[in-house]
Amino acid sequence: VQLVESGGGLVQAGGSLRLSCAASGRTFSTYAMGWFRQAPGKEREFVAAISWSGSNTVVADSVKGRFTISRDNAKNTVYLQMNSLKPEDTAVYYCATPSKYFTMPSMESSSYDYWGQGTQVTVSS
Repeated sequence: VQLVESGGGLVQAGGSLRLSCAASGRTFSTYAMGWFRQAPGKEREFVAAISWSGSNTVVADSVKGRFTISRDNAKNTVYLQMNSLKPEDTAVYYCATPSKYFTMPSMESSSYDYWGQGTQVTVSS
């Protein structure tokens, strides 16, 4: 399984970015997908996750109302739309997927077995 993130970059506070994660190597539509992030000197934290069908999503409180996760199973791609960005959103963003089938998407990084290489998001004040 390969996951390749894209869409990161430098943006001013209040701006928007859309991250993409393209998956390959197995049937994309069968598995949940998640986004996590890690800022310098901090532990990796959960951002958002989506079920295999897209009907169930969960978003961290810190980004609720600003970030939206979605997926296009025809394109084997999951997205993270990030609006009203803040300097504290600066981090490397990773997408991930589990090796097992879950009915509901998980917020736990230990539930995810495959990870992308990450994409840097920097929000300037």
